[in-house]
Amino acid sequence: MGRWLLLLIIVVPALEIGVLILSGNTLGIWPTIFLIILTGIIGAWLAKREGLQTVRAAQLQLQNGQVPGGLVLDGICILVGGAVLLTPGFITDAAGFFLLFPYTRNIVKALLEKIFASLLKSGKIIYFRRW
Repeated sequence: MGRWLLLLIIVVPALEIGVLILSGNTLGIWPTIFLIILTGIIGAWLAKREGLQTVRAAQLQLQNGQVPGGLVLDGICILVGGAVLLTPGFITDAAGFFLLFPYTRNIVKALLEKIFASLLKSGKIIYFRRW
């Protein structure tokens, strides 16, 4: 896990710089800056909207005596997606939007559920339930 994180910390910024340089050469400096600012604004708006919908849905489930398990994963995806969208760059923006749109977020949620299930099964994560 640590190796992948280190790789991401090195590779993603390098790729972002390359894409930004390419965009600046192709579109120009000001259109590139405008696109970076625009995706940040749209991303912040979308993260707020999706986050509020998720919180409302979780409150409704809690009021009905249900555990909002899937909504917790939605919240994690929305939080990460919103944070990634605030960083400048087109690759991170694509990843952020992928995490914010409900249909594509479901793909990530399914993957996270599989990862958590395998970690629980292998004993790397222990689940305690309080009565």
